[in-house]
Amino acid sequence: MHSDLQAFWYQAEDHYLQSEEIKAFKHHTDSLAQRLKTYKSIRDREIDIFQTVANQLLDVFPDQQEQLIEKALKHWLLVMRNCSMAMLLNNPEFLQRRLLEWLAPQIKAHQLQEIETKLYEFLQTSLQQFLSQEQFDLIEPFLLMAQTKLLGERTPIEIGG
Repeated sequence: MHSDLQAFWYQAEDHYLQSEEIKAFKHHTDSLAQRLKTYKSIRDREIDIFQTVANQLLDVFPDQQEQLIEKALKHWLLVMRNCSMAMLLNNPEFLQRRLLEWLAPQIKAHQLQEIETKLYEFLQTSLQQFLSQEQFDLIEPFLLMAQTKLLGERTPIEIGG
């Protein structure tokens, strides 16, 4: 159950919602509608988003084994799907529990950090091409959380350099 809305449902046991509570409830439901729209956009454009990223990776890493690039792409498809669900639920803990705790060691074990760092950079650019700015702003905090946990904190200069 959506935790933001769940609090309102529990309040209904005590009293009718007051004006400020109704405003907050409306904000949460409006936000949920926008997150759902964003989720659907990402779902419907996943192939295009990741095909763009894959093409760029192949250009940047022409001598890299295709298996490693494919493994990195699979990791980030999983990351993107889980970030999207966490965004829809507005629940960063979902992302932490479902994905990040077990994927970070795999990336380090397979020595994919260089490829996945570049992949993250390309994914950000690709998402900005396929999503509105408002939609990108909704998913970005979850992607940053994944990037920080999986690849370590890096500044844009470090990613590009």
